[in-house]
Amino acid sequence: MAHSYYTDEYKAKLTTPEKAVESMQSGSTVAIGMAHAQPPALLAALADRIRADELKNLKVYHKISMQHMVDTLFRPEVMERIETYSLFLSAMDRSINKRQLENGKRPIDYVPCNFYQMPRMMTESIHVDSLILTLSPMDRFGYFTLGTNNDWVSTLVHRCNHVIVEVNENMPRVFGDSLVHISEVAAVVENHVPLLEFEDHPPQPEDDAIGKYIAEMIPDGATIQMGIGGIPNAIARYIENHRDLGIHTEVFSRGIMNLVKKGVATGKRKKLNPRKHIFTITLADNEVFEFIHDNPSVESYPSVYVNDPLVISQHDDFISINSTIEIDLLGQVNAESIGGLEFSGSGGAHDFMRGAFRSKGGKSILALYSTARRGTLSRIVPTISLITDPRNDSEFVVTEYGVTNLKGKSVKERALALIEIAHPKFREELLVKARELKLVL
Repeated sequence: MAHSYYTDEYKAKLTTPEKAVESMQSGSTVAIGMAHAQPPALLAALADRIRADELKNLKVYHKISMQHMVDTLFRPEVMERIETYSLFLSAMDRSINKRQLENGKRPIDYVPCNFYQMPRMMTESIHVDSLILTLSPMDRFGYFTLGTNNDWVSTLVHRCNHVIVEVNENMPRVFGDSLVHISEVAAVVENHVPLLEFEDHPPQPEDDAIGKYIAEMIPDGATIQMGIGGIPNAIARYIENHRDLGIHTEVFSRGIMNLVKKGVATGKRKKLNPRKHIFTITLADNEVFEFIHDNPSVESYPSVYVNDPLVISQHDDFISINSTIEIDLLGQVNAESIGGLEFSGSGGAHDFMRGAFRSKGGKSILALYSTARRGTLSRIVPTISLITDPRNDSEFVVTEYGVTNLKGKSVKERALALIEIAHPKFREELLVKARELKLVL
C-alpha cells in the first residue's frame, strides 16, 4: 500500500499544464527533456504563455528535438520571442533552421560540447534554473524514473530550482541512477499519450559490407557501444553468434535490444556493472520501450558516467563503433557539419573513441559510407574545415571497401591507407590532392 504522505504530496502538486507553468518567470534559463522526454502538454502551455507575451527573454536549451517541439516552441510566432539553443541538432532542428534562415530570422543556435561534459556544463556554465520533462509514473515510495532519457537531465533534476514534470504511463520505468523523488518536483501534470517513436534510417546497400567487416573485429566477451541506423543494425545481425558480449552504450537501440533478447549480450565478462546493460539515452520505438520497462538487467546512468572515457576504459576489450560524415587524409574527423553548417553535433563519439583506446584490448572504430549524395561526393576528403575528432585519436576506419588502422601510421601512410578504402572512382583524384598537399611525394 502506498504511503499516504507521498500520495498526498503528489495530489497537492498535481495540476493542469496551464497552472504548472504559471510560476515560470521572464528571463529564465529553461532546459527541456531530450527526445522522447519532451512533454507535449507542458510545451503547449509554455508556448501559449510566450505567445501571449507573458514570458519574455527566455533562453531555452534542448537536444534532439522531435515533433512536440515543432508544434510548440518552434512555431514562428513563438521562436521570434525566445532564444533557442541545441546541444545536438536533429532532423527537426535542421528543418527549422532552414526555414528560419530562408526568412532572414535567427536560427536555433548550437552549443558545442562532448556528451560526458554536458551535465557539468548545464549546471556550472549555463546555470539552468527551470527544467521541463516527461517522467514515468510515481511508485509507492514517491519515486518517478527518467525512463528513456537519463543523459544530462538526471544531474539537472537534482540541482535545478524549478522542476515541472509531465507524468506519462507510457514512459518506461527504468532501473539504475534514474530516480526522481516527488519532493524534488514543483508541479506535476498527467498526460498519458503514446510516446513519439524514433524512426531508424533506412538500410543502405553498403551496410552489410561494413557490418561484416566490423563484426569480424569484435571478440567474444567484448563490451560494445554503437548507435542507431543501418550500419549498427547490420553489425548486430553479424554478431548474433558471438558469446557473452557486454553493453555499455550511449544509445540503447533496437539492435542492442535484439542482442540481449537472443542471449548474445549477457554482460557476464564485464568488470564494471557485470550482467547489466548500461545506457544513458534511448532513441527507439515502442518495442524497445516495452523491453526496457521494469527490466532489472537494463540500467540507465547520467552521461557524465556512461560517456566518461575513464569509466569506459575500465572495461576490457571495449569496442566503440561510431559513424561520421567525413574524414580527411590526415585522419581528422568531421562528424557534425556539412557545407559549413551545423548538421548534428559532437555528441558522445569522441568520448567513446578515447575511452575505447584506453581499454585493455579495446578498439575505436569509425564507420562511414565511401560516398554521399548518391555517389557524387567522396566522404574521404583531402582536408576538412571543422574537426570533431583530432587525427591523434583516430584508430580503425571502415568503409564498404575495407578496413585500415591509422594508429602508428605516418602522415604519408595514413593518406595512402585511406585512399585504398575510398570509392574507386575517387582514388586517383585523392592521390593527386595528397601530392599537392605534400602528404605523398
